[in-house]
Amino acid sequence: MAKKQRDDYEKQMERWQEIYNRVDHEQRVITRQDPGGARLLKKKMKSVLAQRKRFEREAKDFLDFPEEEEAILTKFNDDITIPNGKVILDFFLPELQIDEKILSRNIRLFVSGSEHIGIIGKNGAGKSTLLAVLWEKLKERRDIIPYFMPQDYAKKLDYSKTPVQYLADNYTKEDITRARTYMGCMRFTHEEMTGKIGSLSGGQKAKILFLDMVLRNANVLLLDEPTRNFSPLSGPVVRKALKNFGGAIISVSHDRKYLGEVCDKVYLLTENGLEVCHETGGTYGSC
Repeated sequence: MAKKQRDDYEKQMERWQEIYNRVDHEQRVITRQDPGGARLLKKKMKSVLAQRKRFEREAKDFLDFPEEEEAILTKFNDDITIPNGKVILDFFLPELQIDEKILSRNIRLFVSGSEHIGIIGKNGAGKSTLLAVLWEKLKERRDIIPYFMPQDYAKKLDYSKTPVQYLADNYTKEDITRARTYMGCMRFTHEEMTGKIGSLSGGQKAKILFLDMVLRNANVLLLDEPTRNFSPLSGPVVRKALKNFGGAIISVSHDRKYLGEVCDKVYLLTENGLEVCHETGGTYGSC
């Protein structure tokens, strides 16, 4: 009974997270020339947040309901480490552009050892474009094991395959057995393991990508909005796993909790390049 309650709640909160993400995005992109639309979105967001509080109150009555779902995300290998002096990235880009539009100039980024980097910026600043450029620089390296989690999962996952088929293309039978075990711990049903990836929720697709990272033993992660599709129940576990990750992380995020808990350094992407706006030792705030 308790397991079914937890599973139902997790799926309910994943659906809530998808609605929240959509309304939050609409709020951030609406123009000042549409004050009426802005008021409606503000009212809608208030309703969405109230719904979350109601769900959380109901969850308190569940049987054996943990505050953090430790099994929701598999743990990265404790053996993953990178020497402090190892250069992961020494990058300079004169111009970042999409088609003919120049988004930023003179971008410099130096990453060494197991640094955890966060990149923020206004919508349209080019954060995802920059992360994709960095991936092109790192993906062929043989001295590291890089992994890229794009914001659009369809760029990484083959939606026509099942999770097992997707993982079986890359791993041994022993790894697939381990993957099935991990997916079970991450609340995948048999139908979800053997159904098409394209039919899964955003949260379940994100879990497949995290499992892929673990099975590949990746030690350099490029993550575009890594917590975006995880429910509030899963979020703390995801942040804890990434905080304790022994490799390097270069990420783009709007999630203030993620930036504050996981990232050693946060950069703001502007038209004039990257500016440091937070380093370890203080509480993360807006730049």
